[in-house]
Amino acid sequence: MTVPLEYEQASAKFYEYLVDARDTSGLWSTHVTYTMTQSVFQVFRRRISIQEAIAFANVLPTCLKALFVTDWDVYEKKEAFESREKMTEEVKLLRAEHNFSTENAIRDIAQALRRHVNEEAFDRLLSQLPEGALEFWKP
Repeated sequence: MTVPLEYEQASAKFYEYLVDARDTSGLWSTHVTYTMTQSVFQVFRRRISIQEAIAFANVLPTCLKALFVTDWDVYEKKEAFESREKMTEEVKLLRAEHNFSTENAIRDIAQALRRHVNEEAFDRLLSQLPEGALEFWKP
């Protein structure tokens, strides 16, 4: 069997996502976009169970899936979904001295991410997660 195309093109697809998210958010660099994406993922991950997080990761492209699980403290306290403003404050805490996340970080990442996933599968999964998950990823 050959290497699946999803893995063969993973780096190129990841960079396409970073450029898209950078442009969507008005940031100047894919490096700061990477941090914003990682932080949005961590904020979301804190609000769902490990089983739900694995299901979520499975609808992401390969490199975004890896980023979603990177630096995961599975013993971290589970949080409740709150207002976007409150959760955006949390987004800005990851590497705070070097975090240039936008005031609309969650929305910006949601918009870009949706262009790089199967939206039907993404929304179907989100509808099975706790209340607040679908709203979190609303563009």
